[in-house]
Amino acid sequence: MAQTRLTIDTRGQGLYEFTSAASDFVERTGRGEGLLTVFVRHTSCSLIIQENADPDVKRDLKAFFARLVPPATDPAMAYLVHRDEGADDMPAHIKAGLTQVSLGIPVSSGRLLLGTWQGIYLFEHRDRPHRREVVLHLSG
Repeated sequence: MAQTRLTIDTRGQGLYEFTSAASDFVERTGRGEGLLTVFVRHTSCSLIIQENADPDVKRDLKAFFARLVPPATDPAMAYLVHRDEGADDMPAHIKAGLTQVSLGIPVSSGRLLLGTWQGIYLFEHRDRPHRREVVLHLSG
């Protein structure tokens, strides 16, 4: 087994790709076969595997989630009680709950078995910049 932590600095809501950092970690371990577990240590951001070729995909995903879960200031969200850190606080927790905080990616011949256009992203759901910590754990 091998493990490391990545720090990802965000600039507000959006998708932040870190595929190359995960691939570099797997290569440095020298392990041929296994499973890479990716885990984010926060409750207001999440992880996704998504297309990394067309930037419109990132833009459209961000727009979709903004429509699906608007800020707490939107009248449709008047039922929200948790607003400790602002209008984006509880909506960020909801978005994280709809996505994932952990991913499993197979490793073969020392490489991530991602598809041609797949990338690993931290999906930041807060408006303010944050410093996020992602744990990479390779077993096998």
